[in-house]
Amino acid sequence: MRGFLPCVTPLLGLLILLTPGRVQGSSSCPLYCSCHGAQVDCSSRALTTSSLPSRFPPATTELRLHDNQLTTLPNSLLDFLSSLRSVSLHGNPWACDCGVLYLRAWLLRQPASYTSHSNITCSSPPHLRGTLVVYLAEEEVLESCHYWYCDLALASQVCLFVFVAVQAGLLAAVVVFLRRFESLSREARWTTEESFAGGEGLTSNEYSEYEPMKESII
Repeated sequence: MRGFLPCVTPLLGLLILLTPGRVQGSSSCPLYCSCHGAQVDCSSRALTTSSLPSRFPPATTELRLHDNQLTTLPNSLLDFLSSLRSVSLHGNPWACDCGVLYLRAWLLRQPASYTSHSNITCSSPPHLRGTLVVYLAEEEVLESCHYWYCDLALASQVCLFVFVAVQAGLLAAVVVFLRRFESLSREARWTTEESFAGGEGLTSNEYSEYEPMKESII
C-alpha cells in the first residue's frame, strides 16, 4: 500500500491539471487571444460578437479588441474586470442601435482620460455613421429599438379583439335565430289551431279526418 500511494499521487495531480474546468477556467487565456501577463490581445482576429470570448481573466489590465468585426458588446462583458486600465475597441463596425446601449453606458462610466473614446464610431445605420458612440444621444438609439415582444403583445391584443368580435357576432346570430324560430313556431301553432277551429262547419266525414290530426299536434 505504501508503494502504491507515490504512484497514485502524480496521476491525481495530472488529472486535476487536465480537467476541463482547469483548462478553461476564468484565469486561463481566452480562445483566439494571446496573453502576456495581465495583457490580453484579441485584436485583428476577425472576431464577431458571437465568436467573442464570453469572459476574460479577472486580473486583466489591458484588453485589445480592435480591428475585428464586432458590432456590439455582450451585456456585462467588461463589468467584472476591476483591474482593467486600458481597452482598445476601434476598428470595429459598431451598429448604433439598441445593441450599442451597453457599450455607450460603459464608456460613459470610464474616466475622461480614456483616449479610446475618440476612436469608437458608429458604422451603421447610415445617418449615424461616423458618430462617436460615447456622444450618442439616447433618443437617437431608442428610435431604432424594435422589440419582438412588443409586436407579439400587439398581435395578441388584435387576435383577442377579433376573437371577442367573432364570439359576439355568433351569439347575436344565435339569439336572432332562436327568436325567429320561436316566432315561426308560434305562427304555425296559431295557423293550425285556426284551421282546426274552422273544422266545426265541416261535414262529419271531413271532421273525422281532421280530428286525429288535431289530437296528434296537441
